[in-house]
Amino acid sequence: MLEVAGLCAGYGHVRVLEDVSLSVGEGECVTVIGANGSGKSTLLKTLGGLLRPSAGRVALEGADVTGTPAEKLVRRGVALVPEGRRLFGPMSVAENLALGAYSRGKASTAEDLERVHTLFPVLAERASQPAATLSGGEQQMLAIGRALMSRPRLLLLDEPSLGLAPKVIASIFAVLEELRAAGLTILLVEQDARLALRHADRGYVMRTGRVVLSGRAAELAANDDVRLIYLGGGYGRDTAG
Repeated sequence: MLEVAGLCAGYGHVRVLEDVSLSVGEGECVTVIGANGSGKSTLLKTLGGLLRPSAGRVALEGADVTGTPAEKLVRRGVALVPEGRRLFGPMSVAENLALGAYSRGKASTAEDLERVHTLFPVLAERASQPAATLSGGEQQMLAIGRALMSRPRLLLLDEPSLGLAPKVIASIFAVLEELRAAGLTILLVEQDARLALRHADRGYVMRTGRVVLSGRAAELAANDDVRLIYLGGGYGRDTAG
């Protein structure tokens, strides 16, 4: 589904990603973990078309999409759920979901809306409520639902558990498991490395903008260095990346 080779990107003269290579197979859930400033969020922004890479290649289903802007990537089946959700706060839940399907033009979205409401029933109950008035967990559900309205084949998720209660996190990850079982391909950046590796097929470990380790999720969870650095109490959120 996704092949990344030698990717470099950053902000102005500051380069954050250095020669990053990774792959995501169709139907897989692949996670990227790393400490503060490792570049995880920058990676997703680049893959989602919000940042243009300075070097490297990105291929989607075999086609070169390097540097393709976000609006065109959405039409090609890529949807990003950004860190912080980035909802349209004054607009209603229903309007946020409708905007998620904007790239599909006049095509019917009734089936997709029904699916989102089935996955997240609270969004149907809050349909007319402004997005800004939702709880943190409900906002995260809305952000994921909005992305699903574009009918993505590849879902990019940036820190979906950030700031949420354990019960809400469990509910959201249960939905992600359901989506993966239905064939959706997922690339997950997650502050909770233990949680991410528990739900992923494979993983990549980033440090200072580079991939330093990769493997099956179970192998990474059992790796002594990963356990010490990322699965202990010192694991934190990626603020600079």
